[in-house]
Amino acid sequence: MTQFGTIRRSRPARFGVAVCASAVLLCGLIGPASADWFWRYDDGGYEQEAPPAPQVRKRHKPKHKVTQEKKQSVPPGPLQIVVSIAKQRATLFANDVPVGEAPISTGVPGHPTPMGVFSVIARSRYHSSNIYSGAPMPYMQRITWSGIALHQGPLPGFPASHGCIRLPEAFAVKLWGLSKLGMRVVITRDQVVPVRFADAHLIAPKPVQDVTGTAVAAATEELAAAAGANKPADAPKPAARPKPKPPVQAFISRKEGKIYVRQGFEPLFDAPVTIAQPDEPWGTHVFTVTDIKDGNALWTALTIPSGYAQKPGKQKMSAKTRERLEKRAADLAKTPTAAQALARFELPPDATARLGELLAVGSSLIVSDNALSDETGAETGFIVLTQ
Repeated sequence: MTQFGTIRRSRPARFGVAVCASAVLLCGLIGPASADWFWRYDDGGYEQEAPPAPQVRKRHKPKHKVTQEKKQSVPPGPLQIVVSIAKQRATLFANDVPVGEAPISTGVPGHPTPMGVFSVIARSRYHSSNIYSGAPMPYMQRITWSGIALHQGPLPGFPASHGCIRLPEAFAVKLWGLSKLGMRVVITRDQVVPVRFADAHLIAPKPVQDVTGTAVAAATEELAAAAGANKPADAPKPAARPKPKPPVQAFISRKEGKIYVRQGFEPLFDAPVTIAQPDEPWGTHVFTVTDIKDGNALWTALTIPSGYAQKPGKQKMSAKTRERLEKRAADLAKTPTAAQALARFELPPDATARLGELLAVGSSLIVSDNALSDETGAETGFIVLTQ
């Protein structure tokens, strides 16, 4: 197997981010994410949505009171933010639960915001653009080295940036406090959401042999032997816990016929995959491990459209052009589901075994018809463009 990092370009020297000048725009805070509460930003501020309260007699006080501390909590689990260019909205998810939503402003036609799968690769609380006259970019979270980031900025109500995703101030502040390097960012035209998902083709975690009990038993025997011989013995020092490593990430490309694996932003290995029907499309799907219970991994799946059907307008067009548009619309209508995509390839046994050993909460698997973007390189996660 070859090292994945040897076939991708490294980080560009220029660190600038394409973005217009930012200004402060006040809005409310993101609130709780649970089955009962969800906070949404509108022109008047964040609105609390909740199911109708049960009717009670006036002399009775409500049994539950939502405190400010609870309003700022989010469910445990991997975070990912989904950006809809058509709706000009961003939604933050914890597992499959929406945490909060806010308006955004994305790129103009001459400087479009790329659509696809990204992750946060750098963060800067007080960043300024070195491309656009030092324009302020507070709470900047970079997703490409060529100049795309999420950050606080002015929201005119329509696309207005040079490719970046502008956020309201309070949303940017809250996101900054919750997110970390590696957080998944998915940019699509229409809105998509992660859903709970189970499938036999997904990788299962391999049980890790627990050596703690053996080590303790050996130490106990050693102490007993020393005591029986009336010899002083030092208590064994507890082994230092290794620093936790970032979750493993895998990308499988139908176009390249390979699986690439990284841990954090570091390449681990790549390997060929067996594709039964290479001409059958897969679409693009992101699977994320949200928890591991009783030796089983719990997953979410997020399906991303691989393209969009162009509706024929009133303008005249040739029969050939109309036929092409109709064929594209038909092909897109047959986009496979996440389960169908997983059934169309097979991983080598050694790759499956190694991934099972590395699988942890936050690990992800990206399956796509497309190849990796040239933006994938040193100090990045996997970047897959879908437009």
